[in-house]
Amino acid sequence: QVQLVESGGGLVQAGDSLRLSCAASGRSFALNAMAWFRQGPGKEPVFVAAITSDGTTTVLADSAKGRFTISRDNAKNTLHLQMNKMRPEDTAVYRCAADREMLYEGDLTPSGIYDYWGQGTQVTVSS
Repeated sequence: QVQLVESGGGLVQAGDSLRLSCAASGRSFALNAMAWFRQGPGKEPVFVAAITSDGTTTVLADSAKGRFTISRDNAKNTLHLQMNKMRPEDTAVYRCAADREMLYEGDLTPSGIYDYWGQGTQVTVSS
């Protein structure tokens, strides 16, 4: 029923920009926190960025600060990640996630709080 589908991944050179999108369907997430994680095979998701339900508060991983921007369009039920000044170490599968709890006010960084996950989109940054 609920589905999150990422798009926008690809191969870019270091210093370039990329914009990821996540389209949610099956229900509205206008009252739910959403986030981006990156994940390697056999590893736990690593936090990248999160945003509160109303979009007024964002949280970024240290590696993303100053380079990445997370945003959402609740009218379209979509989530975005603008990635600038990309580095080879940004290479990963990026997955979007959504929380089932409405109006969550706690820590947005643990992967365990998110209940719905997309399959991911591959981002590769060449040096």
